[in-house]
Amino acid sequence: MKIKKFTASTMPEAMKKIRAELGSDAVILNSRVFQSGGFLGFFRKSNIEVIAAIDPETEASSKPPMQIKPQSETYSKVPLKANEHKERIDASSFVSAADSNDILKEITQLKEILSNKDAHVPIHLSLPGPISRQIEHFRDQEIDSAIIEELTAFLLEKWYLGGASANEVDIRKWSVQAISLKLAGQSFGGMTFEKKFVNVIGPTGVGKTTTLAKIAADSVLKHKKKVAFITTDTYRIAAIEQLKTYAKILDVPIEVCYNIDDFRQASDKFADFDHVFIDTAGRNFRNKKYVNDLKTAIDFDNDMETYLVLAVTSKQRDMVEIRKQFSLISIDKFIFTKVDETAVYGAMLNMAEKFSAGIAYITNGQDVPDDLIEANPEVIANTILGVARHE
Repeated sequence: MKIKKFTASTMPEAMKKIRAELGSDAVILNSRVFQSGGFLGFFRKSNIEVIAAIDPETEASSKPPMQIKPQSETYSKVPLKANEHKERIDASSFVSAADSNDILKEITQLKEILSNKDAHVPIHLSLPGPISRQIEHFRDQEIDSAIIEELTAFLLEKWYLGGASANEVDIRKWSVQAISLKLAGQSFGGMTFEKKFVNVIGPTGVGKTTTLAKIAADSVLKHKKKVAFITTDTYRIAAIEQLKTYAKILDVPIEVCYNIDDFRQASDKFADFDHVFIDTAGRNFRNKKYVNDLKTAIDFDNDMETYLVLAVTSKQRDMVEIRKQFSLISIDKFIFTKVDETAVYGAMLNMAEKFSAGIAYITNGQDVPDDLIEANPEVIANTILGVARHE
């Protein structure tokens, strides 16, 4: 067994030295952080000492990429699928840092490795068992790989700053915090009640009419608002009848509009109402023609709050294309429907992140107005983590 000690200022630098001298079959036996240099105890620099080894008999043979000798059976190797060109390290070696400053530096280096695209071998990162299982859950939820890397860095920082004895409940709590922080910059919550017109748009089959009825019913029954309906969905008689049924139950008026002139007349008719809820036709909005048709039926210059309704049962790439098609229309927030019809919710986080947009509501059934949940970062996080069951 050929054993050698390597010293470097960062872990990535140490890994390059090991690969250059011992090859990609090397095994890291231990690593530690130590202080060197300085003057009278000041200006000391942190360095990393890594002990690596290689079996001379297999040194020239073709083997899997450089691996780490695990120091505890609570750690498991989990592939980072997002970025296959990275190094293997034993994250548990960071625990040997002398103080929290050293640990923070090690975490920074760990993040550097997570984002390193220059390595020449596939890497696997050894993660604490509870974190490893949580990351697998993120993947099962189809969260985008770039977001998973950020969530991983957050969980590792929590773990190495005093949480190494954490359990599954702690990991879940940290995960809620991480997802909530990721969404913190967006606007969440339901109707603001600041704008008169509330408009829902979206593709066919996502439940726009039922969702609109739920929001209207909440406004009438909970907030005591005077509301009316306008529908421009003249393509389906059933849609008109469905909204008329909801209008009758709520005892509110409804107008059917076939063009922009009808819409403006209906708007004038409802001038003294608090809010007017607008239902639109469900079309194949992957075709830009239908998006343009909306502008010939609705006066978007009005004091309007517009929600794009998407079903979480849909493919994310279809959601992305639909949102891009609506780029010429000002959309305030997403509404995600059918959370009771799937167990995969990562698209909600992905879409909010990709388009820097908040989420107004999620819906979890057909009951009006009950199956309507006002969204916030914690609600989305708990849904993704399976804490909030929508059945």
